[in-house]
Amino acid sequence: MSEDNKKNKRREFLRDSARTAIGVTLGALGGLLLGRSQKEETVWQIDPDLCTQCERCADFCVIKPSAVKCIHAYDVCGFCELCGGYHQPDAHELDTAAENQLCPTGAIKRTYIEDPYYEYTIIEEKCIGCAICVKGCGAFGNGSFYLQIRHDRCLDCNECTIAAACPSGAIKRVPANTPYMLRGKLGNS
Repeated sequence: MSEDNKKNKRREFLRDSARTAIGVTLGALGGLLLGRSQKEETVWQIDPDLCTQCERCADFCVIKPSAVKCIHAYDVCGFCELCGGYHQPDAHELDTAAENQLCPTGAIKRTYIEDPYYEYTIIEEKCIGCAICVKGCGAFGNGSFYLQIRHDRCLDCNECTIAAACPSGAIKRVPANTPYMLRGKLGNS
């Protein structure tokens, strides 16, 4: 075989190898993109069964105030006059005076229903996600207050700074079609 034929064969071999490599790379990239597009959409959320009310949600969220808000499960609430999530443990009076309230921002509205029942409403615009009321409700009540990431506020960061700071691993990705976690199960609320 002549020297020119050998050079031509090498060129053909290199050209064919390059085409094959490009084809394999494009195929792999296409498969990867197709696989990602078929993956289920997820969002960040707090598992209330794992949350330890460490108060980090208020400080570590990239937006201020935090996208984490207190949620009130009215169907679980006892509507007590003495609400552990509303009142300071050593409150002098069971009224709405600021010094008797547990929430540092006044994000819980207390409304008289009938003796001895009161309704407690979370004012989300004031809530900073500190979990102080959640801890109080769990310690002295039935746990009707819990934290959730509000998706209309959350930026859905690739790596949630709150999740990275969470000591109990309570913040995790959940399917976007069931974005809120209730105690003991996934749910839409």
